Amino acid sequence: MEDPDSIAVLVAGGGFLLAFLFGWIASRSHFCTMGAVSDVINIGDWSRMRMWLLAIAVAVLLTNLMALAGWVDLSKSLYTGSRLLWLSHLTGGLLFGIGMTLASGCGARNLVRLGGGNLKSLVVLICLGIAAYMTMKGLFAPLRVMFLERHAWQLSTDQTLPALLASSWGISAERIRLSVTLLVACGLGWFVLRDQTFRQQGAYLMGGIGIGTLIAAGWYLTGHLGYLPEDPNTLEEAYLGTNTRRPESFTFVGPVAYGLELLMLWTDASMKVTFGVAAVAGVIAGAWAQALRSRQFRWEGFVHPADMRNHIAGGVLMGFGGVCALGCTIGQGITGVSTLALGSFMTLGALIAGSALTMKWLYWRMQREAA
Repeated sequence: MEDPDSIAVLVAGGGFLLAFLFGWIASRSHFCTMGAVSDVINIGDWSRMRMWLLAIAVAVLLTNLMALAGWVDLSKSLYTGSRLLWLSHLTGGLLFGIGMTLASGCGARNLVRLGGGNLKSLVVLICLGIAAYMTMKGLFAPLRVMFLERHAWQLSTDQTLPALLASSWGISAERIRLSVTLLVACGLGWFVLRDQTFRQQGAYLMGGIGIGTLIAAGWYLTGHLGYLPEDPNTLEEAYLGTNTRRPESFTFVGPVAYGLELLMLWTDASMKVTFGVAAVAGVIAGAWAQALRSRQFRWEGFVHPADMRNHIAGGVLMGFGGVCALGCTIGQGITGVSTLALGSFMTLGALIAGSALTMKWLYWRMQREAA
């Protein structure tokens, strides 16, 4: 029988290595969701948005092929349950989008920037982690439960697009999964790659394909290598090395909170380094290595109190919104969407809307102050 402790170490160690590559690629390709939205809104440049969509397409394709092969059971993930928390997804996504714009990037981007020496990102991540923990278990938790999670739709099946379509058409979800996967992945791929200019941008191609592949690799690591059919301690099946005790891939709101908790309670023997916590450290390390290699590492801090105020507010909004929405631009925008869950698509739309509206408001305020 396999040793559960060894499997948990494998999952955490593998998470660090995959996240190291994530941080390296994200730093080198300037992978940033907020930056992608900003480029489209402000200068009409879709290059970084196409890179993000390419990452989604690759993650959707590889993740669902693994599910069809029986390597990963996506029905056990956090995203695919039959209870659709529509208000949490929309509200959390909107607030996260606002927060990432005020904080100059999402949680993943701030981890990358911290690896490059940006101390503003350290402040953002501390505020994000504290707010996320308060939303999961602290002061904000009753607000989340009473006002957001109570408004939900109970579905007759899980909330993935294949399951919903199969239920409507009276066929097996597995029979339609491949068709839906190819439709989504190929549709996004066609939109991305039809642009000749984008096809000639090697860094962006590397960023999209690399990030999408790493998301799928995270599912394989936690959902296949980390799966134990019978835990000798409980005699039940178990997913080892993750905070949710489910199969996971990259997400950076909850893990930042759990990382802070681990640092504060390090001598508590019950506290373990999990896939998510290791991934947070891995992204920072990968970005740091890339910054040193490219000689772009430099210390950076706040130059004005208003800048610090915006970053603190952005971190708090991302922590609260990310927990309510069950993920961030990576956790829901790519990892969640790779499961084809309806809630993930709702969150994705809400966070893009929140970011775009905040950019418009900031631009209007800047013009007003200049006038």
